[in-house]
Amino acid sequence: MTLLPFLPDDLSPGDQRFRSLDFSRVCAQRIASLEDPLLRRGYDRLWQEFGHQGEMETLEVIVSRLRWFPAAQIQGRWLRYDLVVMTSGEDLVGVADHVAIASETPSGPRVVVHQSHIVVEPAWRRRGVAAWMRSMPLQTGRACLEAAGLPLHSPVTLVAEVEHPDPKDEAKTLRLCSFQRAGFLKVDPRFVDYQQPDFRPFSDIDAEGRIHPLPLALVLRRVGRESESSVTSEELRQTVECLYNIYGQSCRAQDMEGLWEQTARLSQGPGRIPLIPPTGQTFDCP
Repeated sequence: MTLLPFLPDDLSPGDQRFRSLDFSRVCAQRIASLEDPLLRRGYDRLWQEFGHQGEMETLEVIVSRLRWFPAAQIQGRWLRYDLVVMTSGEDLVGVADHVAIASETPSGPRVVVHQSHIVVEPAWRRRGVAAWMRSMPLQTGRACLEAAGLPLHSPVTLVAEVEHPDPKDEAKTLRLCSFQRAGFLKVDPRFVDYQQPDFRPFSDIDAEGRIHPLPLALVLRRVGRESESSVTSEELRQTVECLYNIYGQSCRAQDMEGLWEQTARLSQGPGRIPLIPPTGQTFDCP
């Protein structure tokens, strides 16, 4: 078991209101062992929340990522996976997982942290737990930079994949509002058609004879640059490449080919791509 500290300065600008919350009864643990009983408990909770939507990888994939610790050099980048389980006594409070990808780019070293999944138990919602769990990927990003031998002050981008807005889906709206209140911004889907790879078993894909990538949107927190209302197409291309580098470790090359081609075309788009509120609206979220 590895306990993680609660670092107020890592909270996003919109989550700073939660920095003084009393978390003396709560602890956040990084799953450091394949034998840790919290591994299966945390994974099962994520699968319960996201598996039926095709947004969660298999336990086998998650176990393989845990072996990247402290970071694995893969295809010219350094990757580190962390699964964090938050508890209060014996009670589960929340679960999150994320992958950091550190690399040297033409503009210098940087780290992208993919905030894969977050789920907070109903009894703990609207109490700041999600805010703190959104901050913990920064610790993973710095640890990845350190393992890669790159400067700890290198630029950091947090990125999450989110569903497109649906006014009829209250749970979806609440998730988008949570990111919006925190200060994350969404890559305008009118300019970028982002898709998550098909996570189905290979046998299912082969039986149907086609893949079904999942259409999603990207929300970003570019740490220290949260107020910027656009991102260069080149920076976005590098960010998406980092995500597909992760997925490429468990998805087949032929199933990723079209996604890579689409990513390459980002460099041919506008010089800057607008960043908009995650809900697509400027109203204040409840």
